[in-house]
Amino acid sequence: MKVSIITVVLNNAEYIESCIQSVINQDYENIEHIVIDGGSTDGTTDVIRKYESQISMWSSEPDHGIYDAMNKGIKIASGDIIGFLNADDVYYDSGVLKKIVSMIKNSDTDACYSDLVYVDNNNLNKVIRYWHSKEFQAGFFKKGWVPAHPTFFARKIVYEKYGTFDLKYKLAADYELMARFLEHHKIRVKYVPMVSVKMRVGGATNKSLTNIINQNLEIFEACKKNNIEIFYPVFLMSKVINRINQFCLRS
Repeated sequence: MKVSIITVVLNNAEYIESCIQSVINQDYENIEHIVIDGGSTDGTTDVIRKYESQISMWSSEPDHGIYDAMNKGIKIASGDIIGFLNADDVYYDSGVLKKIVSMIKNSDTDACYSDLVYVDNNNLNKVIRYWHSKEFQAGFFKKGWVPAHPTFFARKIVYEKYGTFDLKYKLAADYELMARFLEHHKIRVKYVPMVSVKMRVGGATNKSLTNIINQNLEIFEACKKNNIEIFYPVFLMSKVINRINQFCLRS
């Protein structure tokens, strides 16, 4: 099975190289790495060109944000399985994709996800938070639970059948997409009990309190769209508890 890994980037010359290298270093051979650059001006494209013989395809042009760029990648992808690796992130080790493919292929499932660790920007071995997932059960999304999107892999046919990222959502399109797949359309999904991605701390959502509030408002709207009833106090409390647990598990 071919795996398409989509990386979207804009002005991230500092970290894009480690992201590309982590894909190159995977033990699994049948990988298609697609890099979608949003028109960087900081030298990012120079780094990409350095590795273009080891990248399946890449482009650099203005887009309408991260989810628009991801949709471009999905449209190009020719793999049986699609995953996303952000420009700031790296795979935990060289065996991640081999394990992911084995899970999807041998369990005859539509998608899978795993654990993620948030790490220090300059020390990838220093864990700040541990996003520990669990086996999916219907109703999890209304309690504020969601898989870590960088660990989420799905068959391409799922995107072809149920759609790509809804660009109406600027901060929570990944939440809406997974809610649509898992809760609304009830695709077959498995949890892989391992850490698959190291994510550098930061990100657009966490840059300001305003973004955090706006993301939660988008999540409420996404749940309404997918017929997921939310009791807001329980939802917000569950998110707070999950966040606290992630810091407690960081060791």
